[in-house]
Amino acid sequence: MMLYVGIDVGLKENKARFIDDSGNDCWNRLAFPNDADGAVALVRETCRALARHGFQAVAFGMEATSFYTWHLALYLTGAAELAPFGPQVYIFNPKKKSLKNLPKNDWIDAWVAANRVRFGQLPKPFAPDERYLPLQRLTRHRYHLVQQLTREKNYFLSYLFLKCSRLAQACPLSSPLGASAAALVTEYYSAEEIAAAPLEELAQFLAEKSKNKITTPEIVAAEFQKAARDSYKLPDKLKDPVNRIMASTLQTIRHLQKQVKETDKAITQEMAGFNNPLLTIPGLGPVLSAGIIAEIGNVKNFPDDDAVAQFAGLTWKENQSAGFVGEDTPLTKSGNAYLRYYLIEAANCVRMHNAEYQEYYQRKYAEAKKHHHKRACVLTARKLVRLVYAMLRDNRAYTKPERTVVNQ
Repeated sequence: MMLYVGIDVGLKENKARFIDDSGNDCWNRLAFPNDADGAVALVRETCRALARHGFQAVAFGMEATSFYTWHLALYLTGAAELAPFGPQVYIFNPKKKSLKNLPKNDWIDAWVAANRVRFGQLPKPFAPDERYLPLQRLTRHRYHLVQQLTREKNYFLSYLFLKCSRLAQACPLSSPLGASAAALVTEYYSAEEIAAAPLEELAQFLAEKSKNKITTPEIVAAEFQKAARDSYKLPDKLKDPVNRIMASTLQTIRHLQKQVKETDKAITQEMAGFNNPLLTIPGLGPVLSAGIIAEIGNVKNFPDDDAVAQFAGLTWKENQSAGFVGEDTPLTKSGNAYLRYYLIEAANCVRMHNAEYQEYYQRKYAEAKKHHHKRACVLTARKLVRLVYAMLRDNRAYTKPERTVVNQ
């Protein structure tokens, strides 16, 4: 007999409901603070429910709510009072589409969480490994910084289109966010000012900002002026606020870039305590390999590479009904978003340095009907999972596969 406990987690207060195998409430509802004393109260009430009804095991289900869930889940997995009942703790995003006619409140959410555990189709139980927790926190923080950085860059580029639209469409340099281009579009007041500047002055400006890395500053300056002349003209009243916003956004971008570098250093230092065979894969550096190891943890928890792929959400939904078979098979994306991100980023790097993965990527790129690069990267990541799993399982270095020569 199993006791199912669903918990709606909040910043200050949690609410729990206790149900049996039939889905019926078998104990009083419990509202308790989201702190150490509240966790003790939950364990106490759970033990009473277990003893009263003779339950032999207990499973907890709670909605993933940032860090608000983490301390409670950790306490429940280690509570000595619950140990005889083999407690399993599941953290997930409840699928409520089929329950959309139910009222929306915390008690209903707790009931939904309990029934999700009762019906199954669950993620892996919450079972943190302290060896990987510091590394996981750092790699997830890096993921957070990269997401912020991407948003800020897109925000800057949207305002660049307002100020000098042609530069947002095609920058003469590799990136409008590079040191030279960014300085030009933030320090010159308008597109008209760039177009009217003496060519020699503009070329000298670019040379100084690039620390003389631009080999032909006069040609690049002329291209910038042409782009400025071809751009839409921004109304005078908007020029000052647009310049302020772009300068502020650029400062944020530079700060985030600095934070990413510092976090990368911290990750590299933390990885010094781990054996990392993934570093032997051409193109795979310490940071991306650290993100993969931090999320997989002990590879022995996975029976095969399919289990790792499913954990990462690198699986595809079948799109078929009767005689119809859809051309698109969307990615499930229901697994660990951090592991999926690091695997896809790693696959994109590996395919640039490894002929086998480059060939595979090109083949999948050609096969795709749309989103060619994105789809090819995801499929290459799924291929990479097999290699990563085997290397971590056997703790062995990468060896280049031998090519079979077919006699003509």
